[in-house]
Amino acid sequence: MALKCESCEYYDYDEYTESYGCTMSLDEDEQIRFMQGNTKECPYYKFYDEYKSVQKQN
Repeated sequence: MALKCESCEYYDYDEYTESYGCTMSLDEDEQIRFMQGNTKECPYYKFYDEYKSVQKQN
């Protein structure tokens, strides 16, 4: 699951904490399940395609 995070649209750099993390707002129960690894895969995962916006400009 952690490997998928790096290609997710919601995985972003936080300048305040100077680290990468998930920007999806999770409730407390979801956050606990995610941190404990009790989920098989993230229900919010969305592949980030940096070239998607470039394709729309053409």
